Amino acid sequence: MPANSIFSSRPEFTAEVDDGRMPVLLVTGISGAGRSTTLKILEDLGYEAVDNLPLTLLPSLVVPSVGTSRPLAIGIDVRTRDFGIKQFLKEIDALMTRTDLELRVVFLDCDDEVLQRRFTETRRRHPLAADRPVMDGIKHERRSVVPLRDKADLVIDTSQLALNDLRRLLKGQFALDVEASFAIFVMSFSYRHGIPREADLVFDARFLANPHYEDELRPLTGLDEQVAKFVANDPGFADFFQSLTGLIDPLLPRFQNEGKSYLTIAVGCTGGHHRSVFVAEKLASWLRNSGKHVDIMHRELRGPEATDQKR
Repeated sequence: MPANSIFSSRPEFTAEVDDGRMPVLLVTGISGAGRSTTLKILEDLGYEAVDNLPLTLLPSLVVPSVGTSRPLAIGIDVRTRDFGIKQFLKEIDALMTRTDLELRVVFLDCDDEVLQRRFTETRRRHPLAADRPVMDGIKHERRSVVPLRDKADLVIDTSQLALNDLRRLLKGQFALDVEASFAIFVMSFSYRHGIPREADLVFDARFLANPHYEDELRPLTGLDEQVAKFVANDPGFADFFQSLTGLIDPLLPRFQNEGKSYLTIAVGCTGGHHRSVFVAEKLASWLRNSGKHVDIMHRELRGPEATDQKR
């Protein structure tokens, strides 16, 4: 799988296990990428969350208690006392061999510029650059944690993830509800702002007729009926959508068979306001009508960029 994928090729984590093993999530990553927030979300999902655990205490903490199998979410990174990459990797390898645990490593990543802004806005010093510029610490930490990132079962890039999106993603991956089924997340985006790193499947809608060039449609979005009709009336749309669903339909059971519980499908256009929004909505509706559990989000319609000129 690509390095920036949020999914690994390892078997999917199952929060509810019926073989007596205790589920354990090790949450780590780049400082400032959202470890504390992730642990709070996991706690809301029913995990017992422990943050800043010294490495020397890790083996003794992950001992299943008699009569309880409450999943653990443990936060460890460079800010943790006695932290060391080599020692942490050794601890992970040791835990992986234990037959009483179901262990998964979650690595939180983020773009350097976004990290720098977060540290600046909160007036916090980087833990590896107490007397140097924040960016020095970020670059030093990124180089040092490469082996840990490679070891992770799940890499989540939080650069453009809103809190609700992170919560939805974690719930889709690690919900404790036994009834939880295969979940699909459909999103629209703007190519100008980059392809979503969390996407498993990406489709380009830029070949469709562009409402941006119609004065009466430019201020609207793909959620509006006038824009929906305009895009749907493109001579190539019907064949495109039929081919799109024809491609996705047989892939879904294959993803499930590979152990995935959560799939992200992204549809992009130039500005992320018209064509991609409409196609994403129509795709989500088709998936729901097929009996799938679907969430949808339009990346460029949720923040300040939504007020920019649409294209």
